[in-house]
Amino acid sequence: MTKTLITIITLLTLMACEPKKIVTPKNAMNQFEKFIAKEKFISDEYPNFYPGIGNPKLKPILTQKINNVAEGFQTISETQNPNDEDYQKEIEKGLASFADIYIELDTEDRERVCHYFEEIMDIVGLESSEGKLNDFMYGFDPNDI
Repeated sequence: MTKTLITIITLLTLMACEPKKIVTPKNAMNQFEKFIAKEKFISDEYPNFYPGIGNPKLKPILTQKINNVAEGFQTISETQNPNDEDYQKEIEKGLASFADIYIELDTEDRERVCHYFEEIMDIVGLESSEGKLNDFMYGFDPNDI
């Protein structure tokens, strides 16, 4: 009885540690193409008022960085077994790419970067950045307080 219980607990623990597989939606490739093609960092009123890029010289740089993240997600989604861990690494890599211009971004632009990350995550059904977007936006994850 004890051996059986230990075996069951061990198996459940090992299964819980395995990265969560993410099933790529059928229309994901089309959504990635639309996302990459759309103009970014322009003013809009919905869903959140965004006045447009604070420094217009940064628009092509930010657009390329965001599109690189979308392309990274697209590449992962085309693999045999895309999983949460792979997407989380891509989020880290993508956010790190903004380090060279982070200081030049105002609050609205950082919020817009996070908004685009959330749009990319929605394409594949990724529910959480595990606090990475909060760290990028605020320098810490408020959920850890």
